[in-house]
Amino acid sequence: MARRAILGDLYHLLLTASWPRLLGLLALAYVAANALFALGYLLEPGALENARPGSFADAFFFSVQTMATIGYGRMVPRTTLANVLVTLETMTGLLGLAMVTGLVFAKFSRPTARVLFSRVAVVGRRDGAPAFMFRMANERDNNIVEAQVHVALARQEITVEGESARRFYDLELVRRLNPIFPNTWTVVHPITESSPLRDATPASLEADEARIVVSVVGLDESYSQTVHARHTYVPANIVWNARFVDVVSREPDGAVRIDYSRFHDVVPMEPAAAAVRPSRAR
Repeated sequence: MARRAILGDLYHLLLTASWPRLLGLLALAYVAANALFALGYLLEPGALENARPGSFADAFFFSVQTMATIGYGRMVPRTTLANVLVTLETMTGLLGLAMVTGLVFAKFSRPTARVLFSRVAVVGRRDGAPAFMFRMANERDNNIVEAQVHVALARQEITVEGESARRFYDLELVRRLNPIFPNTWTVVHPITESSPLRDATPASLEADEARIVVSVVGLDESYSQTVHARHTYVPANIVWNARFVDVVSREPDGAVRIDYSRFHDVVPMEPAAAAVRPSRAR
């Protein structure tokens, strides 16, 4: 079943693989295919004209020339087996070239979002009220239109039947939709009486194996196609009673400048007005 699942998702695996991994896999498959055909040519002595007897190197490079339809002319097939293998290899080369071309084109043409998420999230105050916040930035020069962000709290809980279950709770946001996402966006979840984080503490989040899951979906302005990005914050990535450093400034000519070198920086807030109340027993 596992092998069947891998083969069935091979296109998806190759399409989502990084460029170094994809190129490495293609190179490995190319060498393996030529080596396999080279072994086939060596099955019959004298199958290749002008090749050294028993030379794997000659058979391998003849295979490379055949698969690429180069045909330098020095080594040629001279037996029925060799000609059959040449026929099969030519078809393999043509089909392989078509598939690799389609794969590379699909990977190049697939739009991806380059959204930078702050390394940490903070629990502090926003407009005098407690809030959970994190920052995002669009790293491309174009805009993400109709960007929507969804934030959920995932934590481990025990059901009435005594079973351990992973449950998700949506976090309401001050702004879930951004018509144009050009630069930075501070996402704010007010911690109200109905918030899943209303009684949260660092210890309780750790005990519940909590995760804050973030997903962003929008329309790439250049490709007119949907792009998405996601990120996860664990309890260790949440700074309490803190706020983000302001990174937006205005130049004398009126242009807006964003200091990305301080994008992840936070500063502490006065703990006297803590962002969340002490935890109560569940």
